[in-house]
Amino acid sequence: MWPLYAAGFTTAFGAHAVAASLGGRSSDAVTSLMTLGALLALYDGAEILLKPVFGAVSDRIGARPVLLLGLLGFAVASSTYVVADRPGWLWVARLGQGAAASAFSPAASTLVARLNPSARHGRAFGSYGFYKSLGCTAGPLLGGGIVWLGGFRLLFGVMTVLAAAVAVWALLAVPVVPPLPRTRQTVVDLARRLTDPAFLRPTVALAAATAALSVGVGFLPVTGASDGLGTIATGAAVSLLAATAAVVQPRSGRALDAGKLTTRTGIAAGLGLAAAGFVCAALPGVVFLLIAAALIGAGTGVITPLGFAALAASTPPERLGQTMGTAELGRELGDAGGPLLVAAVASIAVLDAGYVVLAVLLALGLLTLRRARS
Repeated sequence: MWPLYAAGFTTAFGAHAVAASLGGRSSDAVTSLMTLGALLALYDGAEILLKPVFGAVSDRIGARPVLLLGLLGFAVASSTYVVADRPGWLWVARLGQGAAASAFSPAASTLVARLNPSARHGRAFGSYGFYKSLGCTAGPLLGGGIVWLGGFRLLFGVMTVLAAAVAVWALLAVPVVPPLPRTRQTVVDLARRLTDPAFLRPTVALAAATAALSVGVGFLPVTGASDGLGTIATGAAVSLLAATAAVVQPRSGRALDAGKLTTRTGIAAGLGLAAAGFVCAALPGVVFLLIAAALIGAGTGVITPLGFAALAASTPPERLGQTMGTAELGRELGDAGGPLLVAAVASIAVLDAGYVVLAVLLALGLLTLRRARS
């Protein structure tokens, strides 16, 4: 399992280490906010388009080959900027990294499910989510330090070595998991399965959790600055959010496996915590800002392993790759949609109104779960 956790760390670190440093450290390649936005969108855009595709490929040829090829592709894409060291090649490297992450990310999720019995899915996905959160947390900090020491060329060199090392580790340690026989699936069958509540509810919950996390990381510093806080204090709030999410995920997964928590109850609790967090974020003062960060982190930390465990439990084993890839697509849409929604509301009213709107939408998810229980 450890190489799979390392793969999760790699994709999160690769996404955030570069993204956090682009605006301030790459004036030769980033000449405007529009250019910055396009560079940031390359990585996520490739994931949105390709994750379902590579998930289906994992079902056809096996998740392990896709994992290995994706990690090697990430190393090759990163090395292009190391070799060329020209602004134009930064675009090529980021697009290649996003495409490669689209392969090994759903493949790793599939292997987490295949290599663990269903009774341990909560613990396994909780640990996997912990290391992805660790990559999200360490990416901006370590990435900024590496760029300060040697520029983007050194950062992409570190990512080249990291991805290659994880690929070799996975080659040696991850067992061969052959693809399972599959019955023929028509477009109607696929549509029926993807619109089934057993797939939609966990996927929507995962998208909501990712949206909450993205909004918290992106906008809580803005709120802190408007309250007169410095960059250290606002950075501490974001770190509290990320650390809480990382710590809660394994505990949430263990509670599910032990029967102390059900998927529906846990997801409902997570949505409630995140909604309460954004209500607190709309209140003035540093205390409410810190409470908001902790609640949002806890809510997303509860939802993430339970959502993936629910998807694994409701999916035929031979279709796990397709399911995980499509669910990852839902998360990417939440990652992009949450900040866009809050920003749109804030542009019309104020940022606090954006928080309240997102809190209401998260609370509506609770009503959906309650209706499903009835």
